[in-house]
Amino acid sequence: MTSGDDGQEPTDRDEPEPAVFLTEPVRRRTVEIASAAMRGLPPAKVPAKLRRFLKFNPARRAKLARADIAAELAGGDEFRARLGEVLESTDAPLVRAISDGKPVSAMADPSEVAALAYLLRPEGWRTLVANAAEASREEPKAAAAAEPADAEAARRLASADKENQRLRGALAEQRSAASGLQEELRRARKDLREAEERIAKLSGDLAAERGRLKQADSERRAERRRLEGEVESLRTQLEEIRRAGREADRLADSRLWLLMETLSGTAIGLRRELGLEPVAERPADYVAEEHCAEPDTREAEGSRGLEQTDPQRLDHLLSLPNSHLIVDGYNVTISAWGDTLTLEQQRNRLVQGLGALATQTNAEITVVFDGADPIFGAKPSARGVRVLFSAKGEIADDVVVDLARVEPKGRPVVVVSSDREVADRVRRHDAYTVPSPMLVKRIQRG
Repeated sequence: MTSGDDGQEPTDRDEPEPAVFLTEPVRRRTVEIASAAMRGLPPAKVPAKLRRFLKFNPARRAKLARADIAAELAGGDEFRARLGEVLESTDAPLVRAISDGKPVSAMADPSEVAALAYLLRPEGWRTLVANAAEASREEPKAAAAAEPADAEAARRLASADKENQRLRGALAEQRSAASGLQEELRRARKDLREAEERIAKLSGDLAAERGRLKQADSERRAERRRLEGEVESLRTQLEEIRRAGREADRLADSRLWLLMETLSGTAIGLRRELGLEPVAERPADYVAEEHCAEPDTREAEGSRGLEQTDPQRLDHLLSLPNSHLIVDGYNVTISAWGDTLTLEQQRNRLVQGLGALATQTNAEITVVFDGADPIFGAKPSARGVRVLFSAKGEIADDVVVDLARVEPKGRPVVVVSSDREVADRVRRHDAYTVPSPMLVKRIQRG
């Protein structure tokens, strides 16, 4: 390995620098130091043919790439200068002493001093390389002079060699024992890995079993909640059935009581008169029509045959025992006062008149208005009068028919309405029908 550049500017004479020759120990040490310093270089800063050796450790790299490293160091200063920067960054004492040009310790290896001087190129590096090379050449001579000069020294050397052989044998035995221990360690590690794998598998199986149990518990809880919901729903249905049964029993008891009360009152009333529907014709009228040439069609003054619009007919019906008067509210008020009063005034006048009628007759009175019509002012009220408004989506006519339908058969029920359809429907439930003008006349009579 040679080099003709010491890192200084050329002189005006352009005289070539003298060549530097490295001995074999110095060359070998230079390659070893360069191989170790290559670890501090980025791969891009390493010559292309040396990059494949970066994956090896420094000793193996120095062995395999010795010729290539020596060629790169001899071929140019760029690679060597980068290695020198890496060495200076280590801040080693020997490197710092050589780089600063300070005296080197006498104990330092001459080959290493020469190799570092060659790579770092401080001022006077050629002298350091030459002195170190000279020192490395004198080492074999000094070693030869230091050989034992007498037989005693030879015997001691032989004894040392024998002891060395013994120690080497002991070392071989220790290495064999260490090899056995390493084999046992490998087997133990293998067993440990297998145990860890079994533990991992068992842990996975345990986690899966826990997940299955958790899923089963979740399903059980969901099923329990569903069953509890069904039980609660059945309880609610049972309560509704019981409530409906109680309401049906109450309605049946009410109808039975009213029927019995009506029958009782009817039995008492029959002692005085027959509780029949007043008719316009009498038996005498049939006789007169059958046997007389010119029957008198005028109604006798004392006859009980009353016209449909005669208020006395309404009084007769309300005098029946435990009677119930049901009034189609707006059918009565609009026909009587529709042109003169507002709906609120109509309702108030009708309810007040019905209150007076309830006081006079002791009959049960119910008046029904359409709830769909706008209601202004407070709800009218009077003692003894039940005031109802139909629900949303229903009409008063249907409520009137339902009131007549729920009454027990045999109780006198009187429905006041001029609506022919309402009259026909309530007659199917054995109710008496009275036109609206009759009630108006009765109220106005007072």
